[in-house]
Amino acid sequence: MTTTNDAADATAAAKKAPAKDPWDLPDVSGLVVGVLGGTGDQGRGLAYRLAKAGQKVIIGSRAADRARAAAAELGAELGVEGADNAECARRSDIVIVAVPWDGHAKTLESLREELAGKLVVDCVNPLGFDKKGAYALKPEEGSAAEQAAALLPDSRVTAAFHHLSAVLLQDESIDEIDTDVMVLGESRADTDVVQALAGRIPGMRGVFAGRLRNAHQVESLVANLISVNRRYKAHAGLRVTDV
Repeated sequence: MTTTNDAADATAAAKKAPAKDPWDLPDVSGLVVGVLGGTGDQGRGLAYRLAKAGQKVIIGSRAADRARAAAAELGAELGVEGADNAECARRSDIVIVAVPWDGHAKTLESLREELAGKLVVDCVNPLGFDKKGAYALKPEEGSAAEQAAALLPDSRVTAAFHHLSAVLLQDESIDEIDTDVMVLGESRADTDVVQALAGRIPGMRGVFAGRLRNAHQVESLVANLISVNRRYKAHAGLRVTDV
């Protein structure tokens, strides 16, 4: 005999939505990407790769003329624009933060209003250097990404693009970059967007790697990669297996 509870359970099971395919990512091709710190090596490399993949890109800098010069150097055919940081933030849907660690907090504090409501992707690695090599620093908030989230309460902060070689990003002779991008954030919808953005670059794949509380070890791993690169004269990246 079927009870009321049995029928209710069967109905609930029938209505349960199937699990979402983690590789079913949104179309981000129409989004404008701003790169704060786009005149530096990593920022310029990311701007070049995303623009080459067809993304609309705006390079941001404290000085608009420097940003425009960097955009021009990438080639008019890519359609990259340059602007001061505030304009870059205002005009972009996604804003990648690629500024030096020592200017991280000050830059974000000054752009809190312009970054409100924006999807912010922090790729800053807090590192120190001495005669023994690179070593990780731990910000008071736990990580650069968590510092960004604290400074930008009205933004949607994620973390990604930490482990990319600026040399490879800027090398026009290289068509594909063989690496995965660890993506962290509090909203799966936001990390899906960042994963999709990483996937626009040939050879690259965005992989969800947890919430922002796990960003410190991802940022810190760059110190290890620097040691690998120095020892083996390489430009090492990461691949996540079995996913």
